[in-house]
Amino acid sequence: MWAVENPPVKRIVCLANSRKMSGRCVAGYELVDGRPGDWVRPVSSREHDEVALEEQRYENGDIPQLLDIIDIPLVAARPRLHQPENWLLNPDCYWNKAGRFEVARLPSFLDTEGPLWVNGYESYNGLNDEIPASRLHDIGSSLKLISVSAVQIHVYRPGAAFGNPKRRVQAHFSFCGVDYRLWITDPLFEAGYLAVPDGVHALGPCYLTVSIGELYGESYYKLVAAVIGAAQ
Repeated sequence: MWAVENPPVKRIVCLANSRKMSGRCVAGYELVDGRPGDWVRPVSSREHDEVALEEQRYENGDIPQLLDIIDIPLVAARPRLHQPENWLLNPDCYWNKAGRFEVARLPSFLDTEGPLWVNGYESYNGLNDEIPASRLHDIGSSLKLISVSAVQIHVYRPGAAFGNPKRRVQAHFSFCGVDYRLWITDPLFEAGYLAVPDGVHALGPCYLTVSIGELYGESYYKLVAAVIGAAQ
């Protein structure tokens, strides 16, 4: 455990609390006088930076939810080439819920221009979802909040032909004239769609937090880390 006297604290609006390895990836915009500052992703000292549930709890035992306003005790900036927004969290301290953020205020936080980093590379089941490690110098960030008019949610078994029957949830959407198919790692949203039959399900206007994940093979992959309804 880290012993930090008077640790730095950043106040963020939670825009992702997604699955990552055995834990979570939490991220949000810092609030500076109520306005958006920089993206902040609190990370652990583990190999892949994932945050354990115990490390992000409030004192009452609750886990942060999307749009919570959170005060997070940190140690120091820990930028990585593919995730320059990372800050090492202080595991000795509880996080504090300071309020709730109104979804109507999200438009002032949006990334409105494309592309989503580097396009033209894709995995077998994805579309514009891949970033070769050799292109990391082109990205400059790993988090974006975007608004889309519609999303098709695909629930299916992508590995069925290879003996893997597990179902997954994927988002198909268009942003700035480019189509994307990205895996969804928002655990609550994903669980809701795993409870319905396989197929394509239409979703109306919403906000998506898109993140770059960890290295897999020789590439990094874009993920939908959070889905926030426009009327949420």
